Amino acid sequence: MAESFCPDCKTSTEVVVDHAAGDTVCLECGLVLESHSIDETSEWRTFANETGDNDPVRVGGPSNPLLADGGLSTVISKPNGATGDFLTTSLGRWQNRGSNPDRSLIQAFKTIAIMADRLGLVATIKDRANEIYKKVEDQKPLRGRNQDAILAACLYIACRQEDKPRTVKEICSVANGATKKEIGRAKEYIVKQLEVEMGQSMEMGTIHAGDFLRRFCSHLGMTNQAMKAAQEAVQKSEELDIRRSPISIAAAIIYMIAQLSDEKKLLKDISLATGVAEGTIRNSYKDLYPYASRTIPSWYAKEDDLRNLCSP
Repeated sequence: MAESFCPDCKTSTEVVVDHAAGDTVCLECGLVLESHSIDETSEWRTFANETGDNDPVRVGGPSNPLLADGGLSTVISKPNGATGDFLTTSLGRWQNRGSNPDRSLIQAFKTIAIMADRLGLVATIKDRANEIYKKVEDQKPLRGRNQDAILAACLYIACRQEDKPRTVKEICSVANGATKKEIGRAKEYIVKQLEVEMGQSMEMGTIHAGDFLRRFCSHLGMTNQAMKAAQEAVQKSEELDIRRSPISIAAAIIYMIAQLSDEKKLLKDISLATGVAEGTIRNSYKDLYPYASRTIPSWYAKEDDLRNLCSP
């Protein structure tokens, strides 16, 4: 049961929702706290996979403003139990003849959705990536370019703009074979095209080491205390003049914190979890080592503990 504040009871009490009348009633005194509320859930509960063709849903999917017809066009599906090629039938031939200008867009949006789901990204990032692809596709045809790299680059830019950045390696892992170099070139092409359209430089969002830290620590199975110490160390490292990439700094600080924790982590495991080469982590660690006493929180490690850090 949900809870809500009841003015009669003068306290927060449990409430019962009468879905038929749309009323929210206090369980203690029976006062109607809200009446004729709108039910925003699905019209019907559906178990279409269990009941065969008896799907009670009478509504379609949501409209998509990025598509010419709003994504509300009708597609004739192959009947259940039908044999042979559906496109050879009369209905199939008529459907195949009808030109759908959004066919390539729909396929691109599906690919972006699959990549976003595999990375565990939220819907806002997915929608932003769709918008970016639509702008580029409208401005200049993408024939002859690596489609997988273009879609992956759109997702990378969307993550940056929504302040939820992902590394190029993470994007590359779900990019259907597109390489880091291809994604990088596609990103530069997209940014150039959008800057021409807007007539100004494109805002990509600033990357900070803290944007990756929690995810990297989670991959390594680090404790909450170690994760908190790493986050504080990253924040203090931003005050230093360390000319390394944010991802490298995050990996180096994790390596430093791991040495001070009870559960040690091997350098190769940190490299695997962060996607940063072992040599790069060592070089970044070498730059951060002189500032260990300034970056590592005193509540996590004392001066004597810092002397146990391996020399770079």
